Amino acid sequence: MNELLAVDATGVTKTFGAVRAVADISVRVAAGEVYGVLGPNGAGKTTFLRMLFGLIRPDSGTIRVLGKTWDEHGVGVLDGVGGFIESPRFYPYLTGRQNLEGLALLDGGTRPGLLEDVLDLVEMSERADQKVGGYSYGMRQRLGVAASLLREPRLLVLDEPANGLDPAGIRDMRALVKRLAGSGLTVLLSSHDMDEVEEICDNVTIMKRGAVAFHGTISKLRTMAPDPGHLLSTTDDDRALALARQHPALLVVRDPDAALVVTGPQPDVAAYVSTLVRDGIDLLAFNQTQTPLEALFFMLTDDTTHQTLDRPVELTQAAR
Repeated sequence: MNELLAVDATGVTKTFGAVRAVADISVRVAAGEVYGVLGPNGAGKTTFLRMLFGLIRPDSGTIRVLGKTWDEHGVGVLDGVGGFIESPRFYPYLTGRQNLEGLALLDGGTRPGLLEDVLDLVEMSERADQKVGGYSYGMRQRLGVAASLLREPRLLVLDEPANGLDPAGIRDMRALVKRLAGSGLTVLLSSHDMDEVEEICDNVTIMKRGAVAFHGTISKLRTMAPDPGHLLSTTDDDRALALARQHPALLVVRDPDAALVVTGPQPDVAAYVSTLVRDGIDLLAFNQTQTPLEALFFMLTDDTTHQTLDRPVELTQAAR
């Protein structure tokens, strides 16, 4: 792995009037990794990416992209960088291929065969000669990735690439990012979906209201995650709630939809279900409410809490 950091942001702050969009954050992305910036809408993810691209300037702090800063190198910072902020835009009356050809010309041209290569990589070769106005949202997102790859970047920055896609589109976009990462390309993406980040990222920064709630690896995040919750519906929820007293390791409460939510270690959940069956209570539904990482994400980003992962033991206790 190259020792040069693809992104080295230190103490970055950005304020819009009375709103502090990004509050003294530091993010370091190593060359060759897939890095996720995760948080709910309004957490400051897009503002941070805009500063990387030089679309806005930070009030304080330093951002180095592939070793360069905007103050020292100006637009040269973007040499070796591709990507898009929010959703990519194209001329709807031109074909996908014509849009890419025009963008390539504006960027100084490309080597022979590259356009066909990137169309094939994003699985758009068969639709490249159709007008973009007839493309689905997911196809436009993939065309945006293709346009970014025409620069043959060392760093690819994607802002919520799966946002607004249907389940099939989300699957295809995740598969595409995995293929790009497998080629050795450094990928920095933002998302509000923990499942997306868990599946494809090596490291993650979780943001809450402009500040950092967690830095670290996905594997470390998993060790911090609370026990999953399960939504339980039975033929007699009142009796089921009373029987929960026999399993003190569990938290069993009523859900607003009149079901029960069971939280606790998996062996204890299984023992509780066995108790219900032995007592003649039938299960009508038993579904996981959230994955452990989803539960942790909401704990970290919920405005009603003030948790961070610098105290993992306290977080684990709070989850129980």
